[in-house]
Amino acid sequence: MKAKVLNWVQQFNTFCFLDNHQYRLIPHTQECLLAAGVKNTVTASSGMAIDELQTFLDNHKERWLFGHLGYELKNELEALSSTHTDNIGFPDLFFFEPLILIRLNETGVWIDAEYPEKIYKEILDSPVAVSSADKSETGIHINSRLTKEEYVNIIDQLRQHILRGDCYEINFCQEFFSEQTTINPLQVYQQLSEVSPNPFSAFYRLNDKWLVCASPERFIQKQGNKILSQPIKGTSTRIHGSKEEDERTKNELFHSGKDRSENVMVVDLVRNDLARVCKEGTVKVDELYGVYSFPQVHQMISTISGELNDNISFTEIIKATFPMGSMTGAPKKRVMQLIEQYEKTKRGIFSGALGYISPSGDFDFNVVIRSILYNSSQHYLSVLAGSGITFYSEPIKEWDECMLKVTAMKEVLVGK
Repeated sequence: MKAKVLNWVQQFNTFCFLDNHQYRLIPHTQECLLAAGVKNTVTASSGMAIDELQTFLDNHKERWLFGHLGYELKNELEALSSTHTDNIGFPDLFFFEPLILIRLNETGVWIDAEYPEKIYKEILDSPVAVSSADKSETGIHINSRLTKEEYVNIIDQLRQHILRGDCYEINFCQEFFSEQTTINPLQVYQQLSEVSPNPFSAFYRLNDKWLVCASPERFIQKQGNKILSQPIKGTSTRIHGSKEEDERTKNELFHSGKDRSENVMVVDLVRNDLARVCKEGTVKVDELYGVYSFPQVHQMISTISGELNDNISFTEIIKATFPMGSMTGAPKKRVMQLIEQYEKTKRGIFSGALGYISPSGDFDFNVVIRSILYNSSQHYLSVLAGSGITFYSEPIKEWDECMLKVTAMKEVLVGK
């Protein structure tokens, strides 16, 4: 049914498909959501985007809303700027009220639309497989924006910034890209879901701009008056074929001093962010240094929660918490300045957030990582990956971590 729904939705220029892949990470909310077509929308560039979003939310209360927050909203939230190139072109902010909402889980399909029976029949009549005529190119060549030597040099420079006290930890990202490339985004999403199903996966389209996302990370979730964030800091490789070796790498991650120091710094940052919108004394760390296993990697995840102040708005929460600490570092404003100084391209939607707001005002947003970005008009494809840099980081190991994080995407695009 999931494959049929994905084939059916290709007729729409705007849709958002969010898939939990049957993970049971706590707290679990929606298994699978699809928003298709546009009833109402807001799109904005950094400057007054947050205010425009709040006006849109005020005018569309008690509706399902889907959309994203791009990383470049930082320029509005912290009076920063960026001069780098963005070859994908997602807007800094986009939200829409869908014409059609479809919810799927193990027991059934729920369709909220004007003609649900007609839509259900169309879905049942849709094929399961991607048409052979729509297959992606094979043998895609992926270029690196940085050479290994350039990357190592930048990490050494960032370590000097940390030594001087400019920051404590910084998330540095690099781009892998392909030009003059044609892919079928649906086929790529289905293949990535087979290779690397993750609990915050997404397939998102805005006209000629596509996001194929296999994210394991939740940015922020609201249920009632409770707010929760689950930052990831700490990665080790899975060893398939050897249960003992796989358990060894998992235990090494749990006991890694470097990964624990990264993780606890981000936890402190998130605690401070949430304290700006939560009742005094309610922000707490529910889990510290939790290690969870995903198809490609083990990840160190911590959970921080709090009780929201009365009458707090969605945009007030975003102003306090975005961009997420796991993709910036500490202190947040200074590391974002260094990110702009040393990275070579705009992040755009990457390291932003994609998700939904329910009619009750609850919401859930991922962190856009482990993703393939594609502009079908420009035939440009981009994969970004990063890691948290501390003074104790070893540049070659950080390079290897980036390579590990793009393994699944490269496997889908290039082959093993």
